[in-house]
Amino acid sequence: MKPKIIVILGPTASGKSDLAVELARKFEGEVISADSRQVYKGLDLGSGKITKKEMKGVPHHLLDVVNPKKIYSVAEYQKTGHQTIIEILKKDKLPIIAGGTGFYIQSLVDNLSLPNVQPNKKLRQELSKKSTTELFKILKKLDSKRAKTIDEQNPHRLIRAIEIAKSLGQVPTLKKEEKYESLQIGIKIDFKTLVNNISLRLAKRLKVGMISEVKKLHETGVTWKRLESFGLEYTFIARFLQNKISRIEMMESIKTESLKYAKRQMTWFKKDQRIIWVKNLKEAEKLTRKFLQK
Repeated sequence: MKPKIIVILGPTASGKSDLAVELARKFEGEVISADSRQVYKGLDLGSGKITKKEMKGVPHHLLDVVNPKKIYSVAEYQKTGHQTIIEILKKDKLPIIAGGTGFYIQSLVDNLSLPNVQPNKKLRQELSKKSTTELFKILKKLDSKRAKTIDEQNPHRLIRAIEIAKSLGQVPTLKKEEKYESLQIGIKIDFKTLVNNISLRLAKRLKVGMISEVKKLHETGVTWKRLESFGLEYTFIARFLQNKISRIEMMESIKTESLKYAKRQMTWFKKDQRIIWVKNLKEAEKLTRKFLQK
């Protein structure tokens, strides 16, 4: 029998962290973050990183694992994620993966066989000067199939896909070999609630110092370009701090891009028929209990 794991996923601002904590408390679990920005130290408010208080005593993993000046790959996440799952299982606890980065989740759930292509420093330097629109055009020419599934706003993903496509001719179809029996629970949220959540969340984060967080990251040596590459809040706050946009433009852009990001996340998740969508904790608890009793 394969070990059992739970996955909590959904779009940004849908309440994944809270649901994961409640399930972990109920079923003796530990949470593994699946968020491509929360792996970085210092990216707290902008990435919506869970606080110690919000954890309610539940151990959390894969938060604050790397310096924001460094690039952290899916392959690194996958390796550490598998090791963490093993450690949690050894304690007779339930591993609960929670987050909105679809590729991170899939790398663990399906144990994807990721292409072994070494970083090409010269190519990366050359590509880093280009905009995401230009990078997307390059990838589309090299590998139109991969271009259809990639997040076209993510410069790191685009650069890595171009790097792989140039090395192998195209980005290969990733082989799957499931290591775990997984229950994937998606949070169902209507558009109006999502819009409201994003607005409330932004106001709260700005009030508790999100602009100061970005300023501090820059002061400790994280370049504006690097900060902008983290997307959403970091992109527009970095532009605001450079006097490229006004405060109102910054706020409106964060709201607009967060909604676009939520739509991209849902496009990714909807491709996976294994995901069971729930409206509340009660439904999630019922599914989890049934899954664990099998």
